[in-house]
Amino acid sequence: MKKAKVYFTSFRTEAFGKSLLDKLSDLIVKAGIGKIDFNGKFTAIKIHFGEPGNLAFLRPNFAKVVVDEVKKLGGKPFLTDCNTLYVGRRKDALEHIETAYVNGFTPYTTGCHVIIADGLKGNDEAHVPVPNGEYVKNAKIGRAIMDADVFISLNHFKGHEMTGFGGAIKNVGMGCGSRAGKMEQHCDSKPTVNAKRCIGCKICAKVCAHDAQDFSSGKAVIDHGKCVGCGQCMSICPKDAIGASYNAEAGLLDRKMAEYAAAVLLNKPSFHISLVMDVSPYCDCHPENDAPIVPDVGMFASFDPVALDQACADAVNQQVPLMNSILSERNLCHDDHFHDVSPSTNWNIQLDHSVKLGLGTREYELITVK
Repeated sequence: MKKAKVYFTSFRTEAFGKSLLDKLSDLIVKAGIGKIDFNGKFTAIKIHFGEPGNLAFLRPNFAKVVVDEVKKLGGKPFLTDCNTLYVGRRKDALEHIETAYVNGFTPYTTGCHVIIADGLKGNDEAHVPVPNGEYVKNAKIGRAIMDADVFISLNHFKGHEMTGFGGAIKNVGMGCGSRAGKMEQHCDSKPTVNAKRCIGCKICAKVCAHDAQDFSSGKAVIDHGKCVGCGQCMSICPKDAIGASYNAEAGLLDRKMAEYAAAVLLNKPSFHISLVMDVSPYCDCHPENDAPIVPDVGMFASFDPVALDQACADAVNQQVPLMNSILSERNLCHDDHFHDVSPSTNWNIQLDHSVKLGLGTREYELITVK
């Protein structure tokens, strides 16, 4: 497979020159978004609306740039995401839309409506065959996403405690899964507790939507019959006492996520945009965000989600860790910032499996847009 084209523009601007929004508009035009036939087509723009308390999610101003371009090309855009498994403000459509509005994603700021793709309770799903699926035969995808004619991924590229990083593949695969779809992806990577480290503080129980923790021994014990493997307890534990426990081969979550992404993108025109800024060590699903681990890098766009993720990962790993971040505190030099932040992860797995599924290539040509 020949190299994919990935387009890039930095966050640098000149006084009284182009704004960052102008640069994003130029980027997606140069990257070829106009090659897609949007005329009269419903266009799903998949984005993460952020959890209240988290300030690392993308500003709605960036979404409006994409919305405006789709409208200019004759499309009918809407912003979308699917409901979550865990305790928070996005576990049903009413709270999810309210969260989107609180975080600035209103029709007045973005120019289009918000539709929660898997419906009121997260069970409005389409069962979509996975091409060449090894672990998932029929993915459970939010119905509104599958009903759309065109798909655009607009993601905040950041670290992730279970997959190393969250980029285009995660935004598509995990993000478009219904609640049952997310459970299917997580179910073989449930966390366990290191009793020597656990202090019985019960903080993990506060973020568990399924009452999976038992403290009868004074220490947390996770009931895997109740646990859905969302990983929230892992990242919130103040003593790092909770870690991933793979009941199957390591990297199964990454592979299932790639297969879900393949189901979403099968036979559907798509385009992918990643903003590498506020690169927090963990997911935007948290009700907080830690300090960025590296400086802001820039904006990337491509028709190939695999090449896009590879380019973003390479760009982050070329950066010097920021002082006062978790990355600088660990003082490691593995040339892989994501592994240094979350040592149990291997983000290469999701990209390798995506290539195997025919989602794209890890080989890319980086084209800079001024």
